[in-house]
Amino acid sequence: MWLTNSSIGKKVIMSVTGIALILFLTFHACMNAVALISPEGYNVVCSALGANWYALVATAGLGVLVVLHFVYAILLTLQNRKARGANRYAVVDKPAKVEWASQNMLVLGFIVVVGMLLHLSNFWFNMMFAELANSGYAYVGSSIHANDGAALIAYTFKCPVYSIIYLVWFVAIWFHITHGFWSAFQTLGLNNKVWFNRWKTIGNVWATIVMLLFAAVVIVFCIKGLTCSAAGCCAL
Repeated sequence: MWLTNSSIGKKVIMSVTGIALILFLTFHACMNAVALISPEGYNVVCSALGANWYALVATAGLGVLVVLHFVYAILLTLQNRKARGANRYAVVDKPAKVEWASQNMLVLGFIVVVGMLLHLSNFWFNMMFAELANSGYAYVGSSIHANDGAALIAYTFKCPVYSIIYLVWFVAIWFHITHGFWSAFQTLGLNNKVWFNRWKTIGNVWATIVMLLFAAVVIVFCIKGLTCSAAGCCAL
């Protein structure tokens, strides 16, 4: 089957899964931004996306997308290394027009995956998994309910170390998306001399807005946590 055996087929799978994951990140960023406006409203969203059958199906589908994207990234990298043979060890000048992100997509991908695992342990494990385990409460904090996403955000990002780690993670995602966005459309044939620069611009703007939304949540709750701790008013 050409989708799994050919180089272009693998790139198509990478492109389609990548676009789907970008759309998910966009939804996730908009959802998180609700916490800045109304913690109660954010908790309503968390309750709607808790351990319900449709949320579980979506989570499983998302997991499949991530695995496919990561596995095919490794397969393509190994295939390219094999095609270059011994020449891959030769010292050559890097092309001036090749972006840094393009040269380091696999490394950025590993950083993104490590950050994702940390994120899952901080939030998915304490929310959806806690509900599935019938505990009703997160495994951190004193009495955070599994549906109280706003309290869990506040608890997590009151720690400056976690906040910095997340911000670094967002930077890695930004680099990964800005290259992957236009590259995906190029692979799918939705590209020409006119649209090449347009896709790059759209990708840069899109990734910047999404990552700024994520970063805003981290920064705002980190500042609130530090201010609250200094005033001795935090109970979590």
